[in-house]
Amino acid sequence: MEIDNTESVFDVFAELAQLPETSETMLVDKYFVDKPSASARIFRIYREVPLHYHTECDEHLYVVSGRGTFHLDGEEHEARPGIFLSFAKTKVHGFPRITEHPLVVLSVDVPRRRPDDIVFVDPEQGDAASFMARNKTR
Repeated sequence: MEIDNTESVFDVFAELAQLPETSETMLVDKYFVDKPSASARIFRIYREVPLHYHTECDEHLYVVSGRGTFHLDGEEHEARPGIFLSFAKTKVHGFPRITEHPLVVLSVDVPRRRPDDIVFVDPEQGDAASFMARNKTR
């Protein structure tokens, strides 16, 4: 699905309501903006996300709903609505525990994160295909 990068205003909660209730992947995301210089999207986390990192982008995450634990570079932090997380590429991170669903995060990646730019610390725990699915609804 091609993203209309001319839009400027997005209803995060309306888009959140369009995300599926279940998924075979760890995450399902919905892009708002998808440009080479940066992307903005929401994603719902359906199960624990093992430790991983991205090689090409810095990530900025804002927790919209749900609760859990966020692991960043050896430390654990509470993930709850209103928490903002910002970290550079190659920083190891993950969501080892989800305590309240739906856990939804607003993400801004600079530059845009390619969907296959994910390296799991333990490759047995996942790959790009098991990590994320694209939400096709609009």
